[in-house]
Amino acid sequence: MATQSNKEIFLGGLRKLFKEQWQADVLLKAGDSDDCASIPAHKLVLASRSVVLKKIMESDELKASSKLEKLTFSEMKHEELEALVEFMYSVDGSVSSESLKEHVRSLYLAADKYEIPHLRDLCRNQLISSLNSSNALNILELAQIPFDEALNDAAFTSIKNNIKTIAASAEFKLFVVNHPDLSVEIMKASLTHPRNCCSYCGSGRYLY
Repeated sequence: MATQSNKEIFLGGLRKLFKEQWQADVLLKAGDSDDCASIPAHKLVLASRSVVLKKIMESDELKASSKLEKLTFSEMKHEELEALVEFMYSVDGSVSSESLKEHVRSLYLAADKYEIPHLRDLCRNQLISSLNSSNALNILELAQIPFDEALNDAAFTSIKNNIKTIAASAEFKLFVVNHPDLSVEIMKASLTHPRNCCSYCGSGRYLY
């Protein structure tokens, strides 16, 4: 087994505290978990990562409690909350690639709700790199809540590039019902976006 360097030991201090649950003073609970599945954490760490969580923990109700305080993340599943906490205890602002790929949508929404801009950036980059014809509509929808210009534009471009496949899908029919305004914009863009260019003259006419 490789021996850790002094620097690695130093940088791993926060995660060591988390794993050992040393002096944990708050319990984090996901919406789909019972009380036994709560995650012990440290208020100081959470407050340093999220202005929103800092305000919540400063509330009179929590301050007045003599018990170990509990915060419920009702919108998250247990595995998603674990990934969020793992990020908060990282010293280099990273999330494991496996966690990011698996929980990117939930982490993206949590980053917005709890005002963690760096995590939102990481999630946006992951979402953009994963864009394809099968998920572009879902990512475009995600980019509206709240509006994320970079993610919106990337998803829109992917949809335009794959409009023939996407327009014929069952997902698009449902998307039209739920997002009529966005659907109109997609169809407008598809009418002016050449699906192919003539390889001889370079014109932008449609080639079927």
